[in-house]
Amino acid sequence: MNKKSEVKKAKTPWPTKAAMEQVYELKLWGSGNTQFYSGGGSHELEIVAPYKAAVIAFLKSFKSPLVVCDLGCGDFNVGKELVPYTQKYKAVDIVANLIEYNKENFEVENLEFHCLDIAVANLPEGDCAIVRQVLQHLSNAEVQNVVKKLANFQYVILTEHLPKGEFIPNKGIISGQGIRLKKQSGLDLQAAPFYFKVKEKRELVSVELENNKGRITTNLYTVF
Repeated sequence: MNKKSEVKKAKTPWPTKAAMEQVYELKLWGSGNTQFYSGGGSHELEIVAPYKAAVIAFLKSFKSPLVVCDLGCGDFNVGKELVPYTQKYKAVDIVANLIEYNKENFEVENLEFHCLDIAVANLPEGDCAIVRQVLQHLSNAEVQNVVKKLANFQYVILTEHLPKGEFIPNKGIISGQGIRLKKQSGLDLQAAPFYFKVKEKRELVSVELENNKGRITTNLYTVF
């Protein structure tokens, strides 16, 4: 490896981008008979249907539609159902080829796509951030960077895969190498080391998974 390559490698703090690119390239979350597939959490009816119903009900509760930022939009199987209930929908993902695919396949007047690393880049402005089963893949250092930016939104809708029952939150992981569930842990943004300050937290929906595989829980945070 030459010195130029060494310098370039040193400036890459986390392996998230490469890991997510590999997930889609090798279809590690399944194929779904599509070019890009974001896994069962984005397609299994028992998970997706109650989530969509809860989030759509929240979005419809406003007289003036919200500007929504979907941070980690994936293959957009879920996001496409939410767009009609927003003033503008800004969908973000770290995988460039995925974003280009979404741009070609989902064209709506109030929809735009951005290729960004949410742990590093400035986020698009909006009223509500949707972060659906994204932070669970990130290291604590990356999560901390994202949490600082979430404070700029009035609302945050956060979905995480959590163990059943009580657990020790926020055990550290390496980005792109599974989620905290393998350590009998999950994310709690209000616990150490994140201490996400909000006015109110409300559970929107929680789905218990079969075979003791935990639960998919969606919480609504009112930030200010």
